[in-house]
Amino acid sequence: MTVYQLPVGVSSFTGWLTELATRLRPGVGWYGVFADRDPEGMRACFDGTEILPRDVVESLLQDAGEAADGTFAARGRTLYATAAAAHDRRPGGAVALTERREVMERERRYAESRARELGGRLRAAPAPGPDETARLEHDLAWTRDDHARAAARVRELTVRLARLGEPRREPGREPGTRPDGGSAAPVSGAGPAPAPGPAPAPAPAPRGKRRPRGARYAWLEESTEGQEEQAAVVLPAGGAAPRGARFGGAGPAEGTGGAAPVIAADPPGAVRAAGNAVYALRRLRAQGRSGEAHALLCEALGGPPARLPALAAELHRAGLGADWSTLLWEAASLPPGRLAAVAGALADAGRAADCEELLRQGVARPVEELAGACAALRAEGHHREAHALLTAFVRVRSPEDAARLAGADPRGLVPQLLDAARAVSAARERDLLHALRVAGLAGV
Repeated sequence: MTVYQLPVGVSSFTGWLTELATRLRPGVGWYGVFADRDPEGMRACFDGTEILPRDVVESLLQDAGEAADGTFAARGRTLYATAAAAHDRRPGGAVALTERREVMERERRYAESRARELGGRLRAAPAPGPDETARLEHDLAWTRDDHARAAARVRELTVRLARLGEPRREPGREPGTRPDGGSAAPVSGAGPAPAPGPAPAPAPAPRGKRRPRGARYAWLEESTEGQEEQAAVVLPAGGAAPRGARFGGAGPAEGTGGAAPVIAADPPGAVRAAGNAVYALRRLRAQGRSGEAHALLCEALGGPPARLPALAAELHRAGLGADWSTLLWEAASLPPGRLAAVAGALADAGRAADCEELLRQGVARPVEELAGACAALRAEGHHREAHALLTAFVRVRSPEDAARLAGADPRGLVPQLLDAARAVSAARERDLLHALRVAGLAGV
């Protein structure tokens, strides 16, 4: 009889998840909703055979009353990233992710269509009666949540796939099934949805046409030619920070929003692009399109890193500090070179606290990727940030992991890791020295 043993990263996260469950009331809040909608999917996630969608983790933390920036939540996010990476690297993992993303994209489109239908019925003439209006508004609220969760999961799965490479589907496999025939989309945010046909591929842009402009494209690389033609958008005053599962229930980040560092220089179009994006974010949220707002926010990570400090300042100025925290969390999953570029841009702009927060969240990555991030930071002259990354690493990862990291570049990383361990504690330095000796790297 073959016994499947969970990867260490997955088992550590399921242990944390079980601890979180002890702080929840069964049948109450989001925990009750998800357990009622998909009990088998929840059970699979607690067993470690599937990975709980990240938006569900945030909802459960909200149920438990855990602070979004608290120690318990931060540990959970670190363990989640490690578990997801280990789970995705299993044989067939990339194919399963691809198929799950297709399922969630269909759910997103269905929820979007359903929301339009419900909105039209609410606006119909003659107006529905009070009871019918209340029912439609209730259904619309749930449909919007379904849409937002599906959109967030599409984004999450896309990031995870980017780290593995897009696979081809196995012949004969139906979308939405695992290689063992089970469901590939546990803990749905929506009920059974019709499966529309695949969306047509977007038509290529005609040659000779000007590049798209506006808030949706604010983060595309632009040539300096024609920049003056894009008018700045005036940001409306006031408005509350977003709340809910996708933002950990948090309001504006305290201690950072009121005193954002001043950007020393404005890279071409940075302030204008930030203003456009924040304006678009607030309009999307006002229309209940929070999933699209989240996707728009994350598009910033695909643009020039030098523009991110301006976006941070604009988000804090608009009272959207929670969005900036979300963006830093997403950035922690970027490829090593991109992660280093973002960290460097934040450091250069004087946002040291943001830079260190990003690096702390990034230490859950595989050691090979962290070695690449350290090398990229040092190549750009960001030695302080490389030290901060290694210090965070030796604080939360095992000495054996640190020895594996050192093996990627013994001459460069052994002394740097020892310096980082020394900054944590004398005991951590001794543990690391022992692990290095066992790995044959102590004399390097």
